[in-house]
Amino acid sequence: MTRSLENMAIIVNLDVMLAHRKMKAKTLAEQVGITEQNISLLKSGKVKGVRFDTLEKICAALGCQPGDLLEYRSEAHQSPASDLREGHAEKEQSVTD
Repeated sequence: MTRSLENMAIIVNLDVMLAHRKMKAKTLAEQVGITEQNISLLKSGKVKGVRFDTLEKICAALGCQPGDLLEYRSEAHQSPASDLREGHAEKEQSVTD
């Protein structure tokens, strides 16, 4: 049984880190060497994977650890926002550089 992106237990907190660092997604994309579209997909959690070298570059640019960007939540602890997204499946994508 496969799970849709909306039901994933891995939550991406990139938007939170960008806000904490007062950095725009465009600036991060330039520093990491990926498109702004890929940053947007990653921020929204609409990806099925991210390469470790891309994650390393994001962490270096934001001065953070991977655990600051990624969080595990069991299905019992999903946020209400994830409930609102149910039924709105998006195409799964992988962020690469």
